[in-house]
Amino acid sequence: MVQQVAEQVNIPFTVGGGISSVENVNELLKWGADKVSINSSAVKRPDLINELADKFGSQCVVVAIDAKQIEGEWFMHLAGGTIPTEIKLFDWAKEVEKRGAGEILFTSMNHDGTKNGFANEALATLSNLVNIPIIASGGAGTMQHFVDTFKEGKADAALAASVFHFGEIPILDLKQELKRNHIPVRI
Repeated sequence: MVQQVAEQVNIPFTVGGGISSVENVNELLKWGADKVSINSSAVKRPDLINELADKFGSQCVVVAIDAKQIEGEWFMHLAGGTIPTEIKLFDWAKEVEKRGAGEILFTSMNHDGTKNGFANEALATLSNLVNIPIIASGGAGTMQHFVDTFKEGKADAALAASVFHFGEIPILDLKQELKRNHIPVRI
């Protein structure tokens, strides 16, 4: 499937899910992926982050972090947010940066699927805490939510799915709205 996607698109793309070794990444890059995203495998074996960054460069390594806010504290969750851990979001973010991750994909499990906006307070804290790009995920429902996550959440990028899949927010309209709000975007 990675090869088929690479043959059809002319933009960089990231592949995630089930990646647990240098060999896995080598194959994905060979077939056309530009980056990989790891989550549960990085938590189970943090040295994987170092190994991938050393072999392929930090720019290739995205660490996805699914977290829930519980009684005011953010905790990591695995398996798409279904398995809680005792690992604190902000501690883990600092560690993955130190180990060589080039980006963090932060999904607020509290916001995911709600269409009520991104977790901008946590995003801003992450942005101030680490020196690598932060991708916001979870909660997009309106164009204003994207504007807010770039301005208030200090996100470097924002991810959404259903609002695009179901045509609720046309991508060109969103890009024009971001540009109107002085957020750099290619149109």
